[in-house]
Amino acid sequence: MELLAVRLKQDAHCTIGELAHEHGVSVRTIARDLALMREQGMQIDADRGRGGGVRLDRNWGVGRLNLSYSEAVDLLISIAVAERMNSPMFLANLGSVRRQIVASFSREKRDKVDRLKSRILIGVTASTFVQTSASAPPERVVQALHQAFVDQEILKIRYRREDGEASERQIAPHYLLLKYPVWYVIAFDHLTEGPRTFRCDRMLEASKTGMHFRLLPKEDFRASLEGDDLAV
Repeated sequence: MELLAVRLKQDAHCTIGELAHEHGVSVRTIARDLALMREQGMQIDADRGRGGGVRLDRNWGVGRLNLSYSEAVDLLISIAVAERMNSPMFLANLGSVRRQIVASFSREKRDKVDRLKSRILIGVTASTFVQTSASAPPERVVQALHQAFVDQEILKIRYRREDGEASERQIAPHYLLLKYPVWYVIAFDHLTEGPRTFRCDRMLEASKTGMHFRLLPKEDFRASLEGDDLAV
């Protein structure tokens, strides 16, 4: 229904038949989705006759945004990262946005978000050499790492070292470190049986193992963090 809502928010009216053709579904399916959208509080305008059709009220928007818990957590963490980077531009309303989202959480969920935020560290900007050699990691790697980090689950990765050699290992992603624009994982490496830092863009593959780990304090990773100007 998200794609349907985006289509309906556009200025031009469109008929149910046109929507069904665009989305490759039946007219009955579109009619059912429109009914569900109305039940969720979306204002669907309908005009009859030649040139008529349906459209989402143009005044419907952010004020009616309905985020899932995981989406809200991602947004809160993104806001926290932006605030810690101390950029003077476009941050005036972030505090208000954060407070409104947090207010919708139970105390237990607020505590969980705070614990997640405390595990995200902001360091100095990456060197020019690192920036020029960095690339975006595969989306499937990002998704697996994200879930393993949130759920405190051991991750199996295939990692390319600086010399180009690849190795397979299992890591416990305790902390994430941003040295803008490059992300690192501060982890316990089960291959070397000790702390190690991994560049996210060098992870070629990643998959969850189903095995969980107990979070260790940042002091146990001091060697990995020394030399960084961190906001924690």
